[in-house]
Amino acid sequence: MINTSKQAESLSIELPSKLVLQVTQEQFEALAAANRDLQLERTSEGELIVNPPTGGESGRRNLSISTQLGNWYEAKEELGEAFDSSTGFRLPNGANRSPDASWLSRERWESLTSQQRKGFVPLCPDFVIELRSESDSLPKLQAKMTSDPALS
Repeated sequence: MINTSKQAESLSIELPSKLVLQVTQEQFEALAAANRDLQLERTSEGELIVNPPTGGESGRRNLSISTQLGNWYEAKEELGEAFDSSTGFRLPNGANRSPDASWLSRERWESLTSQQRKGFVPLCPDFVIELRSESDSLPKLQAKMTSDPALS
């Protein structure tokens, strides 16, 4: 849909439950850049995942998780960096994932160039928190949090 009032173009996606959309790393990066309001992820096989907004209970719990990690991080900043659910990581298996909260050691963070720090972080976090909502399956969340190509 194109809005003629000179606002940004918007995209609506509705995929049937059995349809799997495959995208390359380059296509994923272009989609993510063009649709910053969407929560997009990509499996190691290239499957595009569009995550809907959370409900009230999940949003409340996510805020608590982020606050707790943020408080710990601020007390121990010398140890590393903490990230929110909007941060994308390009995992060693090729997947692009955004955990609900995550942390990287200072040494690993500082090994990145300034350009690498600005884009999808090309590392697997040292620590991740993924909140499981009622509609999430445990095996899918476990697969999301591993860098094993067979599982993600």
